[in-house]
Amino acid sequence: MSAAGFLVAWLAMMVAMMFPAVAPVVKLYARASAQHRVAPLPFFVGGYLAVWMVLGVPAYFAWRALEMPLTDGREWAARLAGGCFIAAGVWQLTPLKQLCLRHCRSPMSFFLRYGRRIERPDGAARMGARHGLFCVGCCWAMFALLVAIGTMNIGWMLVLTALIVTEKSFRHGERVAIVAGAGFVILGIVLLASPGTIETII
Repeated sequence: MSAAGFLVAWLAMMVAMMFPAVAPVVKLYARASAQHRVAPLPFFVGGYLAVWMVLGVPAYFAWRALEMPLTDGREWAARLAGGCFIAAGVWQLTPLKQLCLRHCRSPMSFFLRYGRRIERPDGAARMGARHGLFCVGCCWAMFALLVAIGTMNIGWMLVLTALIVTEKSFRHGERVAIVAGAGFVILGIVLLASPGTIETII
């Protein structure tokens, strides 16, 4: 797959996985835009998508490096995937992850804190990019897992989408993030100890 093709697929995957979780913020902005209080919605959305598109560049090179070794059953690639699961799990437990998650869970608070000069297109784009950065802080590790296992696996996409939505939208989302982190660490340890296990999850 070419770099351009990967980036298109990456952006489509990101939209499909993130839209259910980011919808409350988009709806809040859209209501303000309909009342002509802020710049048109595409500027906000464009800033948000730009952040994820930039993240897609290193994701492409990581995917290129890992796709064939995983397909060929290389143990080092499976162990590297295990390390990625452990890293993702540890990230879920960090204060920075929790900080980003709190911003994503409170759309109105986000608007009140960062909604300056959003009546101008550049201000709206910056606000969208800022929200994108918080979302990346919440979810980059989960997207990295999709790259680490070398496939756009529909099953994993559904599982991680459900996790993202639960973290951001449900009452006990912060606790769910911690439980998921522990699960990632356990799965990573299993992959390090038994690389052949990778075949059962991709």
